[in-house]
This record gives sequence, C-alpha cells and structure tokens, in this order.
Amino acid sequence: MRQEDPVAHHADAKTDADTAHEADARAMRRAVELAALGLGSTSPNPVVGCVITDPAGTVVGEGWHQRAGGPHAEVHALRAAGGAARGGTAYVTLEPCNHTGRTGPCAQALIDAGITRVVYAVPDPNPQAAGGVATLRAAGVETTGEVLRAEAEAGNTPWLTSVRLGRPYVTWKYAATLDGRSAAADGSSRWITSAESRADVHRLRAEADAVLVGGGTLRADDPHLAVRGIEGATQPLRIALDTRAGVLPAARILDDAAPTLLVVGEDADTRHLPGGLDLLRLPLHDGRIAVHDLLAHLHDRGVRSLLLEGGPALAGAFLEGAAVDRVIGYIAPALLGAGPAALADAGVTNISQALRLDITEAVRMGPDLRITAVPTTATKEH
Repeated sequence: MRQEDPVAHHADAKTDADTAHEADARAMRRAVELAALGLGSTSPNPVVGCVITDPAGTVVGEGWHQRAGGPHAEVHALRAAGGAARGGTAYVTLEPCNHTGRTGPCAQALIDAGITRVVYAVPDPNPQAAGGVATLRAAGVETTGEVLRAEAEAGNTPWLTSVRLGRPYVTWKYAATLDGRSAAADGSSRWITSAESRADVHRLRAEADAVLVGGGTLRADDPHLAVRGIEGATQPLRIALDTRAGVLPAARILDDAAPTLLVVGEDADTRHLPGGLDLLRLPLHDGRIAVHDLLAHLHDRGVRSLLLEGGPALAGAFLEGAAVDRVIGYIAPALLGAGPAALADAGVTNISQALRLDITEAVRMGPDLRITAVPTTATKEH
C-alpha cells in the first residue's frame, strides 16, 4: 500500500495557496490600474476599479467609476461579464458600497449577479456607504479584505484624506531654480522650467478638482489655470483668493474656459466684476482669510483635491496651517542669485521647527527635476 509523503503533501498545499494569492494580487493590481482611469472625473466620489473572473479564474469583465453620478465600477464590470459572472469572483479596490444614492448599492448588485467571492483592497471609511462586506457575508458571499491595500490607498489618497479630515487633499506645486528662486530680481518668472515640466503641470490640474492662486499671483501673472493639451480632461474649478476683490474684469481667469470661484473678504466691493460670477465671501482674521475656513467651504462644495499654484505667501500660509499633504517641486538647472524665494513665511523661526518631508519620488522632466514629497508627520484634523 502506497503511503503519502506528508512533507511533499504540505509543500503542494502551500504552492496552491501561493498560486491563489498571486492570482488575487494580479487581478487586484489590474483593478488599481483601472481605478486610475477615473482620476479627475469622479469627484466627490472616489476612484474605483473592478475586475470580474469566472469560476475558472478567467477575467470576464472589467470596469471603473468613470464619472460622479454614473454607474460604479462594479456595475460596469458586471455588465461586461454578463452571465459569466455567476459563481465568479469580484476584485474591487474599495469595499463595495451599501448605499443607495444616485446609483444603487454595489454589494446587492454583486449578490444579484451570482458572485460567490469578493476581494477588496480598502475598507470604506465613509459611514454613509460602508457596510457592504456585512451585506455580502449575510448573503453567503465569501469576502477577503485588504489585498494590495497600500497600492489601492495610494491611488485614492485625495478622496480618503477628504473623508478622514473633512477637507480637501492639498498639493502645493511650485517651480524654482536650483537656488530656490521663483522669479528674477525684476519679477520676471516666465519659463523658469521646461516645456516638459509645464506639460506635467497640466496633468496635475486635470487630476485635481480645483486649482487655487492668491491675489498677488492673480495680478502679477494673470494666470489662466485651465487645462490644455489633455484630450477629454475635466476642467478643474479655478479659485482666486483675492480678499479685496482687486481682480480686473478682463482677467483671464474670468473667461468661460473653465468654472471660476472668486473668494473675497465679506465686505469686499465687487460691483466692478461681471454679473453672475461665483463669489464666496468669508470673514477676515488680521486681514486674511483663514486657511481652514476656506478648506471647509470648499469641502462643502464637493472639492476633494486642491492644487495650490499660488505664490510664496499663500503657500506659506497653508504650510503654517498644516494644510499641505503633498509638495511637488519642479527644479530647473538654473541660478538667479536674487529674486523672490519659492516659499515665504511659514511660521518657522528655528531650525527645530523645520517642516520635514519624505521624498517619495524624484524624476527627470526634460532638463528639470520633479521632486514629490510628503510631510513626515501626518496632517491632523482641525
């Protein structure tokens, strides 16, 4: 009588488990890639990707959340899969929602389609939509969570930050010479960085819900702030923080290329501005609008990600208020020796108070260097 080798049997079982784990990771990584296709188009909703496999493990459907108010990723993937989804597995980057809003609950859609297993990456932190896993389990659907969670969270950082902190995720973007100057001594600043860097800034705008500049930048540079060169891009909300409403009626930011919001002090005279302009009046504190007052109002308006393109004073105010979640610097290989610095007063008076950052990426952009960094201490709720 043949006896089984227990060691060999254990090795086979481990190999099967490893194979299943690799299959889960492969399908989830594809779901993360799909989710990224919705960047800039889904706010105030998250980006989500979904992959459906049949009982044999073959991919039969893919989908992603394409726009706010439209079908969720699971619905797109189920439609693509059709009857092949029955008995299969759904891989979703975010826990399937259990909420009926402009669309129905995805947890129930998966149950109705005959899905027998759901693998998700990130638990839903939104109390209005959470509970999908409990609904799935109650219906007898096997669930596995937190597969490639870090990768999926990285792709959904702006939305997750907005849910957890109740304010938009803020990226400060700046361009400077190697010696940290944002303009020459005479104030000229055009073309500090290369065409490649400037094109990349339009990508950042296309991925953001809103772009913000201050009154100084508005008057000195007359920026347009709309996205150019990216086909099908959703234009971000252009926001000008101009406490005294000194913007001229002919300013480029007031054209109809993209929506515009002018943020002014509550007593600012705006009679010279075009009728119908979207205005937000906020109280002044020591002559300034408080950063977190502004962010709270923007969050209420559905802004989940904000690109800060203002000058050094505005950046300093946001950094002093611990309201910057990511810094992207485009560093040109040039030296000016004089002229305004990229960053003004950020409330730091001693080296021990320096705002320390972790560099997460450094890549060449033509002749320039693009550095991405995040604060070493997580931003706190205000």
